[in-house]
Amino acid sequence: MSKQLKLKIVTPEKLILEEFVDQVTVPTTAGELTILPDHIAIIAQLSSGDVVAYSENEQVPFAVSGGFIEVKQIERETQVAILADFAEHVADITEEAIAKAHARAEELKKQSENKEVVDFEHFAAELERNLTRIKIADKWKTKKYRK
Repeated sequence: MSKQLKLKIVTPEKLILEEFVDQVTVPTTAGELTILPDHIAIIAQLSSGDVVAYSENEQVPFAVSGGFIEVKQIERETQVAILADFAEHVADITEEAIAKAHARAEELKKQSENKEVVDFEHFAAELERNLTRIKIADKWKTKKYRK
């Protein structure tokens, strides 16, 4: 068996994924980053997009928004921790969820017009999360991936 890295994806609500994978590609504020076994230690800020883990020639995609990635070596094992504000497997983003996200994004846009009521930080985070779900679901709807 070839060398693998231990990937953990965590949100404030729950553990999304914890398994050994061959590599993982993540969106960071500095650009896309691919982590392979024996990668140097690094901490980077995530941007909204898709995290794609590769395991046995299969892609395992997740939509993420906000957070950080930490790569470290512990006892010759590469460990990757993705601490995301939001993360969801692409298979869990159903047509119904996309419709709800789209409706919520439209609602938030309308609410933003009333500048006295809007909590802009919360508004921006929720809008980005909903738009990311839509964008990533659309990107992966015709591709093959592991559920």
